[in-house]
Amino acid sequence: MKKFLIVGLGNIGEKYENTRHNIGFKVLDHFAKQEGLTFETQKLGDIATYKLKGRTFIFLKPNTYMNLSGKAVLYWLTKEKIPLESLLVITDDLNLPFGSLRIKTKGSDGGHNGLKDIQDKLNTTKYNRFRFGISDAFSKGRQVDYVLGEWTSEEDLKLKERLEKSTEIIKSFALAGVNNTMNSFNGK
Repeated sequence: MKKFLIVGLGNIGEKYENTRHNIGFKVLDHFAKQEGLTFETQKLGDIATYKLKGRTFIFLKPNTYMNLSGKAVLYWLTKEKIPLESLLVITDDLNLPFGSLRIKTKGSDGGHNGLKDIQDKLNTTKYNRFRFGISDAFSKGRQVDYVLGEWTSEEDLKLKERLEKSTEIIKSFALAGVNNTMNSFNGK
């Protein structure tokens, strides 16, 4: 049975729960709710397992805080003997308009501290990432307040459909492969 590690990036704690920076957690929570999965706290994160068509999905919400996410990712890849090409990291992206969804097989950290730490611990920039656009609608010097701010009511309304699409992307990644997933979902 082929295994996949699906990592949603975020910060632990109630005060971060509905922030833009926590979209990785929100995507995994939505998937879990839809499929009746329960997360259990284990080493370095909360874990849920899902099986579909001969594939095992291991969902990880690191409890190391965003800036130290790489430690949890490396631990679970190693523990579960999951190859790097079967890793998908879900993260917020300021460089994409709100709700834009983009899958990439490699790239820079784009100034994102969670990706920076993963890149450092894995010693490569070649890992799959699922970037969820949160836009850059903040004034100069207000980036931290913006990413750690909560969704606007307008964004909240559109979020449900984007979360549904995110669930489709995760399933497609494991069932159809990263290239087909990029062709089917990027820019939609």
